[in-house]
Amino acid sequence: MSTVQGRLRIAIQKSGRLSERSLDLIRDAGLKWVKGANDLLYKVENYPIDLLRVRDDDIPTFVADGVCDLGIVGENVLEEDKNGGSHAEVVMPLGFGRCTLKLAVPPTMTYAGPRSLAGLRIATSYPKILQRYLDDQGIGAEIVTMRGAVEVAPRLKLAAAICDLVSTGATLEANGLIAKETVLQSQAVLIKSPTPPEPALQHLLDSIVERMAGVVSSQGAKYVMLNAPRSALDAITAILPGAGAPTVMPLMGRDDAVAVHAVCQEAVFWETLEKLKAAGASAILVLPIEKMM
Repeated sequence: MSTVQGRLRIAIQKSGRLSERSLDLIRDAGLKWVKGANDLLYKVENYPIDLLRVRDDDIPTFVADGVCDLGIVGENVLEEDKNGGSHAEVVMPLGFGRCTLKLAVPPTMTYAGPRSLAGLRIATSYPKILQRYLDDQGIGAEIVTMRGAVEVAPRLKLAAAICDLVSTGATLEANGLIAKETVLQSQAVLIKSPTPPEPALQHLLDSIVERMAGVVSSQGAKYVMLNAPRSALDAITAILPGAGAPTVMPLMGRDDAVAVHAVCQEAVFWETLEKLKAAGASAILVLPIEKMM
């Protein structure tokens, strides 16, 4: 498989927990995709871009080798893929697909920290990440590589402990395991090929990256508008969550009051509004932000 002249390619997961969210991000960035003749390739109608839908394990390789210009993949998959050779460049975290790679043990094990695993067998689908962790901790243990159902390994006596992805912890609990150490915090990331695209496509690639950054920046962000006494500005600015310097405008016919507009990068809760009101704010309005650049 090679790149198609005159077109960019973006690699995304064909199925799995990142698939739909990746398509949502691409759509929110203004790309109108349609299914192609097969499920592997989606065409973008309004730009010379193809979406290549593949196994998540293949995405880092496709991007690193220049088969695709961009890719969306979990950090856990990207880290496991690192084994010499060229690597894809991480452009930015995307804020979805969060999970944690954890060491977990049965409740019957006497556990007093990672060194309790020395000399034991640990089952995992991420042997390279686990090996790096064990090396960093100075722990010698045998790694048993499994491609699925890692959580059953202790029950089947295949291993004394496991290292697996945890989202809610429900799967571990159902299999009688207790999460202990965090090996890796993971989320979806946008990656870029070390091989630049055709010169005529560079501006398009930069534009797509900037749009995606705008979509990510607007996730959870709120636009807050309120009126306040001038004397309360410092207190109100301190309460606004994740806001930079707000825009302050005089209110017509009132020298002692102003209108305050601010972009809040953090969640705005009811408690936040109550604090703002107690500080002297009035006519508080909180609006969602669809796009931000």
